[in-house]
Amino acid sequence: MTVKTCPILQFGTSRFLQAHVDLFVCEAARRDPDDALGKIAVVQTTTSAQSRARIDALRSTGRYPVRIRGLRRKEPVDLSIECDSVAQAFHADDDWRTLLQSIQHDVKVIVSNTADSGYALFLEDKSSSLTAESAPRGFAAKLAVLLHARYRAGGDAITILPCELVSRNGDVLRDLVISVARDWQADAGFLNYLSHGCIWVNSLVDRIVSEAIEPVGAVAEPYALWAIERQEGMMLPCRHESIVLTDKLADFERLKLFLLNLGHTMLAESWLNTNGDASSTVLDGMRNEAWRSALESTWKDEVLPVFDALGQYERAQDYLNEVRDRFENPFLAHRLADIANNHQEKKQRRLKPVVDLAAEMGIRVEQKRLRAALAGN
Repeated sequence: MTVKTCPILQFGTSRFLQAHVDLFVCEAARRDPDDALGKIAVVQTTTSAQSRARIDALRSTGRYPVRIRGLRRKEPVDLSIECDSVAQAFHADDDWRTLLQSIQHDVKVIVSNTADSGYALFLEDKSSSLTAESAPRGFAAKLAVLLHARYRAGGDAITILPCELVSRNGDVLRDLVISVARDWQADAGFLNYLSHGCIWVNSLVDRIVSEAIEPVGAVAEPYALWAIERQEGMMLPCRHESIVLTDKLADFERLKLFLLNLGHTMLAESWLNTNGDASSTVLDGMRNEAWRSALESTWKDEVLPVFDALGQYERAQDYLNEVRDRFENPFLAHRLADIANNHQEKKQRRLKPVVDLAAEMGIRVEQKRLRAALAGN
């Protein structure tokens, strides 16, 4: 395999990354080559056959389609973009030695989106080490070994930009990697490098990417946001109008979690409780009078009062208006069955914080729908 120099190393091959980070880099480079850091090397970290097919397709063509469909300021949008920002495609198990070599100096930014289990720690990695010649199973363990190789080679500071939907994801990932390194008896110099020589950035991604185009490609809505917490010395993959640098990332996280994510989960709750059709989409849910009424009541009576108490009512209302437009997108087949995956865990992550914050702030709001959903199986 011919190895190209790629300053951006991406863990994950999901359709979301294809239509978000990878597309941002592509669009930035086409506008002005100086607006993008360079090309991307993607790494498959799972044994998924679909991921393997994406890697093979990327190796074959280096290009894939992203179709943007939806409404922007009430006007229909339907366009296709050929994304060409990915220049290398690796499988962690097959190409581990190549990754160990490229991480030493070529890479400037690491991006990841490793799904719900991405931050899991695996027992079998206990027997691995910082000098492992084969890829550990867990993402944090992989990252510990790769960063150790960079540390030993005297590589420059590196920025790590996780995109997993975990609050304070940069901080969480940093602590996991340090924990793995300590378990492997890392020396004080490397632990200091992880804490201070690497720049771990908290960020929030927001775009509905509803469908895959096989073997590689995606269908997404026009709306896109990558909110990134400012940090001294960090390097970004590109400059893009959908990237927002902020000192108040928690405000963006709260809006998305309490309104968009909560809204999806409440629609899924109604779909499950009424044994809805397997093909039902978010748009179908918004057109179902009973489901829509339950959702609107939850937003109005149980969620917006929390934002009002925070002094953020108008901002929340503006974001909610955008959410309604996104949920009513006539072009995206965003299935409620997909949203309902891991439903119990999602309810705890998306609904419970609203209830907890209301109680913490002493807000007199009943929140009967949220409590009933949390109590249900």
